[in-house]
Amino acid sequence: MDTPRDPFHDGERAVQAQAGMQARMAEVGPRAIRDHMPDQHRDFFALLPFLVIGSVDADGQPWASVLSGPPGFVQSPDPRTLQVAARAHPDSPLAAHLRVGAPLGLLGIQPHTRRRNRMNGTVVRAGEAGFDVEVEQSFGNCPKYIRTREAFYFGDDEPVAPAQPLAALDDAARALIARADTLFIASAHAAGVDVSHRGGEPGFVTVGPDDVLTLPDYVGNFFFNTLGNLLLEPRAGLLFIDFDSGDLLQVSGHAQIVWEDEALAAHPGAQRLLTIAVTGALRVPGGLPLQWQMTDP
Repeated sequence: MDTPRDPFHDGERAVQAQAGMQARMAEVGPRAIRDHMPDQHRDFFALLPFLVIGSVDADGQPWASVLSGPPGFVQSPDPRTLQVAARAHPDSPLAAHLRVGAPLGLLGIQPHTRRRNRMNGTVVRAGEAGFDVEVEQSFGNCPKYIRTREAFYFGDDEPVAPAQPLAALDDAARALIARADTLFIASAHAAGVDVSHRGGEPGFVTVGPDDVLTLPDYVGNFFFNTLGNLLLEPRAGLLFIDFDSGDLLQVSGHAQIVWEDEALAAHPGAQRLLTIAVTGALRVPGGLPLQWQMTDP
């Protein structure tokens, strides 16, 4: 009988061990993380009006981005392929990264139903109309900490506003982060890229002196994909969405995992903290042509 495939890398296994979960994840991981998409995942992606993507730039810095389109702009013609009919903002790190052979982390999330599925893979086709990704890992995530708001795509025929590079966070960026209840975090390792959702009460991310962000890490699925990546490669990319204006804020930074600290007391329920020293940011005014409606608070 074949030995079950271990889907985790050294960083993930190290964090699992520190959390006392390595033996359990060695049992669960091969069953939960597949090398193909089950039909329910394939159907789910086709329902979505937006898709969150993790990529890296030429220097290896991870970035979290988002693409949007009418439901159906993401399709899966077979269990090993996801097709995305959308183009990245021309000023974005994602646009420069979309080439054959590039690793991507993809997150499909439907906040109003609290469903989310992850897929990591490699670009096998890239063109003006979109790109195709070959599946390497596919798995579901638990629904915890997802704020239930529904997204509606309205399209946008207006010219795309130029992205605004920020050497440091300005007052508007700090204000968006300080009131956020949702963010997405991209991280990387030698073999690929991941992108994940994080959520909490508004203000769960704090902005400290010198633009150091503190992000609580709550109980999740114990895979520790993000933390495992950051243990090996501490650079991270964050994405914040202004759900009123559609503005996007992409943040790059260096992350550190804090296991035991007095600061944990200020974040009820947090198992660990991530501190992220901001190294740069990119604002895209009106970059997401979606309207949002809160459902169950």
